[in-house]
Amino acid sequence: MTLQERIEASWTGGELDQEAVEETLALLDSGSIRVAEQQGDDWLVHDWIKKAILLFFRCSKMELHEIGPYEFYDKIPLKKNLEAQGVRLVPPGHIRYGAFLERGAIVMPGYVNIGAYVGSGTMVDTWATVGSCAQIGAGVHLSGGVGIGGVLEPPSAQPVIIEDGAFIGSRSIVVEGVRVCKEAVLGANVVLTSSTKIIDVTGDQPKEYRGIVPARSVVIPGSIPKEFAAGSYGVPCALIIGQRKESTDKKTSLNQVLREFSVAV
Repeated sequence: MTLQERIEASWTGGELDQEAVEETLALLDSGSIRVAEQQGDDWLVHDWIKKAILLFFRCSKMELHEIGPYEFYDKIPLKKNLEAQGVRLVPPGHIRYGAFLERGAIVMPGYVNIGAYVGSGTMVDTWATVGSCAQIGAGVHLSGGVGIGGVLEPPSAQPVIIEDGAFIGSRSIVVEGVRVCKEAVLGANVVLTSSTKIIDVTGDQPKEYRGIVPARSVVIPGSIPKEFAAGSYGVPCALIIGQRKESTDKKTSLNQVLREFSVAV
């Protein structure tokens, strides 16, 4: 059987094939496979890899790990050989085994969980977290305190996806399989869940999205009125207030758009 077939057989109640699980995790850790990958304008989720991660939790044992003054007691070891892979990790940041970071990625004192993929040149800034199976593109900036949610179950569910060149402002939260498309900019404190209304207010009439931020959109926190039994109150939403212009110099383009729209980051 193929590796995928062996994982599927273990998942559906057959005898646990620990060798297949460990082989899958090794491929995931090396970047040879990934939980989700872009195909044209869409993303394909390989749910059998997520099943392998869940099976890995089942067959792994709790172990004590002592690294200098730090002590860890967990089922999943830390990622190793970062120097050879060209990945910068600043203490006390953590990258879990089973995550893959391309050469040139930087993790400040933040956290990257199992199954995640982080592209080249991406900055995971201080206290930012990249949840399990999240897919982070190249040249992305996850500012301080950003929370990228993990989506392990159900295995078929899309993980959070942040595409190439996106900028995620401080303390923003992106969860529940939301996709932030290429070169979009989220201002500070934007919260996006699968049910959050993302409203484009740049035209004569509002245009509503859910679960996806269109490419090069500039987004800030907002609120919309909603009627409750006790009266009318504002509930959170996200507002698209403009577009980041295409430019060969992305850094210059980003600085210009932040000034133009007075976006807090």
